[in-house]
Amino acid sequence: MTSAAAGSTPLWLAIEGKIAELGSADFDDRARETTVHRIAAALDQEGYNVSHHAANMMLLRRAAVMRQKVGRPFLTDYTAAVEALTLDDVANPIQATIAFAHRVGADFPEVKDLDRRGDLRDIIEGVRLDLMVAKAGELGGDKGIRYLIGERVAESVILARLGIDQAKLDGVKAAIAAELAETERVRGLLKEVEGKDDLERVKHLINKEVSAESIVAIAGIAQATIDAAKKAMEEELREKERLAAEAAAAKKAAAEGPKIEDIPPAEMLAHIEAIREIMEFSSDPAEIAAMCGQSNIPKALVEIATSNPDKLDELEAAAGG
Repeated sequence: MTSAAAGSTPLWLAIEGKIAELGSADFDDRARETTVHRIAAALDQEGYNVSHHAANMMLLRRAAVMRQKVGRPFLTDYTAAVEALTLDDVANPIQATIAFAHRVGADFPEVKDLDRRGDLRDIIEGVRLDLMVAKAGELGGDKGIRYLIGERVAESVILARLGIDQAKLDGVKAAIAAELAETERVRGLLKEVEGKDDLERVKHLINKEVSAESIVAIAGIAQATIDAAKKAMEEELREKERLAAEAAAAKKAAAEGPKIEDIPPAEMLAHIEAIREIMEFSSDPAEIAAMCGQSNIPKALVEIATSNPDKLDELEAAAGG
């Protein structure tokens, strides 16, 4: 392993960074050793132990030789390879590390050494995080936060890289938790109608106040089926309302009794006699109406008795009284 300073950049990559700052003439046979010592001194000042570390000086000399041999800095190939990486490329960091090492190591084979594999893995992980944060930025708002949570990025990293506060993050996490709970609820509801066709399943879910979005996402039922279920439910509701209205009308009619023309003569005479008896006890229309109601006298006759009692004589005569 190569020693490194307290920073995050490994020594071998720090060396390549210094080499990339210089021109080809600095690495020809006559100038190379001077350049090596100059780079070593610069790295010492940055906290790396190079000038007085034999192994690290050998590492620096090999990098300088490769710079002269290849004719370009390693960092040129390295930077191009990093910039070419996509999220798909780094989805599996282990495989991505191996592929990256072979790509940049085509002309610089030392980068493929096992002692650099750990450093490269860290680099790939860093690139992966940068790409995920960039995608989160493109998604924006809660979608970006959700994406990073889904990728299991540490909360501290999400807060720092997206520049949000803990309250915002907690709010998104709470929303995700609520959605997961709803998913479990819907799955339970689906078990209640297991074996039934999609139309019946949708009706059941709608009756349990499940949103169309959740039906599509969780039950996997097409929007067209949901629309058909809603239409069928609307028709069923209208039919229920029609039947209820008919029942209410029938109940009202039964309570009011028959119309004047539908009352048989014998019943008409009996009702009129009862009304006259009630009217002997009271002349107050409200009391008359109440007592008539208690005696099950048809409403049509009650209205005549309280508003036009003289007409009772006509009705009585017409009934043969």
